[in-house]
Parts: sequence; C-alpha cells; structure tokens
Amino acid sequence: MTPDRLRELATVVNNWGRWGTDDERGTLNLITDAARARGASCVRTGKAFSLALPLSAAGPQLGQTPGRTNPHRWMVSINEALPGDRSGLGVNDDAVLMGLQAASHWDALAHVSFRGQLYNGFPASTVTSNGATRCGIDKVGVVAGRGILLDVAAAKGADRLDGGYAITGADLDGAERQAGLDVLPGDIVLVRTGQIRLLKEGRRTEYPVPCPGLSLAAVEWFRRRDVAAVATDNYVFEVYPYEAADLRLPVHRLCLVEMGLLLGENWDLEALSADCAADRVYEFLLTATPEPFTCGLGGPVHPVALK
Repeated sequence: MTPDRLRELATVVNNWGRWGTDDERGTLNLITDAARARGASCVRTGKAFSLALPLSAAGPQLGQTPGRTNPHRWMVSINEALPGDRSGLGVNDDAVLMGLQAASHWDALAHVSFRGQLYNGFPASTVTSNGATRCGIDKVGVVAGRGILLDVAAAKGADRLDGGYAITGADLDGAERQAGLDVLPGDIVLVRTGQIRLLKEGRRTEYPVPCPGLSLAAVEWFRRRDVAAVATDNYVFEVYPYEAADLRLPVHRLCLVEMGLLLGENWDLEALSADCAADRVYEFLLTATPEPFTCGLGGPVHPVALK
C-alpha cells in the first residue's frame, strides 16, 4: 500500500456531496424508513443480546491512547436526607469521569481529519477546544436497522484471528456466504475477529495490540455494498500493525473522512456469535444510538441485537 494507492481508494469511496453539501451524517442517510422496517422484521423469537462492555475501571484503556480513560465513578450522596423531609427517605447519587471512547462506542465523523478537512469537505478547524461544531456525535441521531454479523473468525475456522491479520473483501465475502444472506444498502455490519476474547479472559494487556482488523481492501467492499455503519470487537477497528509503516489510521481516514462511514469499536460479539452459529440466523434488529454529547468526538453506546 502506497500513498498513491491510498489516494486512488479515497476517490473510489468518497461520498462528499452525495447527501448535500451540509450533510453531517454520511452513510447513516442510507438507513431509510424501509431499512429500519427490514430490521424490525428480523425479530422472530424476541431473544436479546447486549453487545456492550461493562463501564468500569477494568475496561480496555491502559494508557495506550492519551486522554482515553476508563470510567472513574464516585458517590455524590449516600442515603442523604432531603431538606425538610421527615419520612426517613434517603437519596443515593453518583457521578463519572471517562473518555467518550473508553469502552463500546461509535467514532464521530469528526474523529479524524486529513489535510485540513473533515467528511464532506468541512474544515478541520471546525473542531476546536469546545469540540466538534461539525460532524460531532450529536449529529448522528437514531441508529437502528438491520444488523448483520459477519463472523470472519468462525468463517476461517478460528475462535480468534491472529494479531495483525488484515481482513480483506474476500474474507467478508466468505463470512457473508457462511451467514447465508446478502448485505444490503442501509445495513449495519458487525465484524467479529474474536479479539475481545482476550479482554474477557482477563488478558487486558494483550487485548489492544497487535490486533486483527479491517484492511484497506475491505473499505471498498463497504462502499460497494452501501453499508450504513460498521462495528468490530477490537480496540483499533483496523488491523494493527498498520499495512504500511508510514500510513497511520488509513482505514479510519477512508471510512470517516472520505466515506462518512460510522465506525464502532470494543463491541462484545461473543454471545451473539454463539447464538448465530447455533440457529444459523445472522440477521437481527440492531439498536445502537450513541449518547448525544454536544460536539462530542465519540459516543458511548449500548448496542442491543434482537432476533
């Protein structure tokens, strides 16, 4: 992968102006009412799966990304009586300090800029000390539709892909065949690598990197299918180490800046993948609306899959 090839890919996947010059939602525009109805029609048994990591001090943040901290929660009041109350009522309350991308989250489109521009050509200078005035997480809105699990690890006969494995379009094709369905425009794709097993097994220091993840070759696959959003079960989203030593976060650049594709990280897909393997049903209604932090560069999310 060279800078010239990266520029070619950027031209191929670019969505600037597709939904108007003021658009700040990118491929989420593909989740139409019909796409949401398609997702709702996937609910047949009522089984529900939480895809979120617990919000705790034992989360995936180990200082590898400056400023991203696991949640620090403290008590504001403990069985505190309200002024004037003589009934014996006690109130408990707490507060939290955390990075917005600490655990399971979506990256805002403004999370990455390239050569002074964000998605849709907005100036990178629209991100200030006050946050993202353009393409922030508060512009995302409701995220709900048909979710598709592409279990790349299982399709390759593995519980977990090796660290540094780069997932290609051919790998996604194989997982799609295993699922027995077609990814359609407006679908939300969940890509399982199995990497999060390390975190769940208590191997926190091994979880972040090296990690299997999506390659530059996978980005064009998402563009051809008109996928609305993609989430993975790893820390970086894309493969690490990167495909070229002098290209940092190249998949983020193509997805967020060029395509306007919402990216999710640190999603727990283990229970869902086991159920999909058991009943051979890899589609479901997915609800995954981030907390709408004004001007936020990311948003905590509690995704739920309903089958």
